[in-house]
Amino acid sequence: MKLFIDSADPQEIAELAETGLVDGVTTNPSLAAKTGLDIFAALKTICDAVPGPISAEVLATDAAGMIAEGERYAKIARNITIKVPLTWDGLKACHALRDMGLMVNVTLCFSPVQAMMAAKAGASFISPFIGRLDDIGEDGMGLIADIRQIYDNYDFRTEILAASIRSVSHVREAALAGADVATLPPVIFRQLLSHPLTDKGLAAFLSDAKKAGLKIRDT
Repeated sequence: MKLFIDSADPQEIAELAETGLVDGVTTNPSLAAKTGLDIFAALKTICDAVPGPISAEVLATDAAGMIAEGERYAKIARNITIKVPLTWDGLKACHALRDMGLMVNVTLCFSPVQAMMAAKAGASFISPFIGRLDDIGEDGMGLIADIRQIYDNYDFRTEILAASIRSVSHVREAALAGADVATLPPVIFRQLLSHPLTDKGLAAFLSDAKKAGLKIRDT
């Protein structure tokens, strides 16, 4: 499963990208507002740091406006992905932008049928919001599994991008359910390797090596 970072902070993304484990980035207006940076300058820096898809979200709500904004975003870098909402106008824009050869991420998906419609419109990615569904007592991970089944039934090429990830368990469950991508807040990304037994085991190994006087020297 690919791992994207859900952030608009260029410095933080660049630091995480140094791990070699970051496959892409998703941004949105809320994340961009928190940085206080010019969104176009920030996106250019992010695109330079991460060669994978970088989602840039439109602000327009009509198809023509979304297409125009998408074209402007696309001038930033070749790996820009235009992010549009799952509305009728959003899907019209998706279809048009895909015809231009641009990647499109259809966001704010909350049902399997919505995901099917986005795939029919040619979406490169569909973004189901797991955490927001869980918040209202619905089964966010069940949505991922349902979309996976529908896409496999009809050989849709749209990638399932699990969004609104709230925990490491969400990442595990999304991978088991067949999501192609999970987009994670930096704090969750950093927690993926954490386990108390790993820390305990490493401490024991280092302690035993010190007691035995073991050293690694150049030959």
